[in-house]
Amino acid sequence: MATAKLLLLVLAATSCCGAGAWELRGGLRKMPPAVEAAAERLREDVAAPVIHALRPLVGSAGDLAGVPCDSWRLAVEAHNKIDWATVPASCEGYVGNYMFGGHYRRDSRFVVDEAIAYAEGLKLGGNGKEVWVFDIDETSLSNLPYYAKHGFGTKPYNATSFNAYVLEGSAPVLPETQRLFKKLISLGIKPVFLTGRTEDQRAITVANLRRQGYSGWMKLLLKPVGLKASAVAYKSDERRKLQDAGYLIVGNIGDQWSDILGAPEGARTFKLPDPLYYIG
Repeated sequence: MATAKLLLLVLAATSCCGAGAWELRGGLRKMPPAVEAAAERLREDVAAPVIHALRPLVGSAGDLAGVPCDSWRLAVEAHNKIDWATVPASCEGYVGNYMFGGHYRRDSRFVVDEAIAYAEGLKLGGNGKEVWVFDIDETSLSNLPYYAKHGFGTKPYNATSFNAYVLEGSAPVLPETQRLFKKLISLGIKPVFLTGRTEDQRAITVANLRRQGYSGWMKLLLKPVGLKASAVAYKSDERRKLQDAGYLIVGNIGDQWSDILGAPEGARTFKLPDPLYYIG
């Protein structure tokens, strides 16, 4: 399939640009830069790690009372649709196909590309005090294997079954976020994990992160067991503690708006896509 796509790409370029647009090098024709770039992107897509192997049934985009599900997702990502409990039942097929069809990974890659470009342009103080805050679930690790078995968010949240899944320590990596994580370490920026997971899940969370290739983070901040604060209040308070300790939060990335709202947010925030659930 990938070979066929690449062949179509080359044929399309030939038909639109003409043979004269192809340079000769060493007796072989060289593809134009635009075609080379597209081909390289296709190779990256094919070689990218799979978050979860289960494939949903092919379905239509689906409608919600006459409103297309892609419009519903846009409202979710723009934080216009808030405080929702479940994905609309009619949008299960749409969300499943979005998550598995390549669109989700492309959207995630675009966000991370912007984050890396921003990080590479920073002028660091040289005192080792710059940190970048990472959420974990649907940011650093993916729970797609769980949600693929539970209606892609169309079923009410079940703390018992989800916590049982967390304790398996089997959540796969979100490759795009890990690329950012490794880039930051190479630049001298210290990653800090700040998660809504609770303190009693520390050992399995550390094991899961390490198993998926994360290492070298500065802190792993988990929610105290029994804490009743909202996600915004809890996470902003933890970021304030970092700031009060003399750290400069140069970046903050998460999949929920509650990951990146509430002062101090960080010098710049990045929102990854997540149409599976809402945390206020």
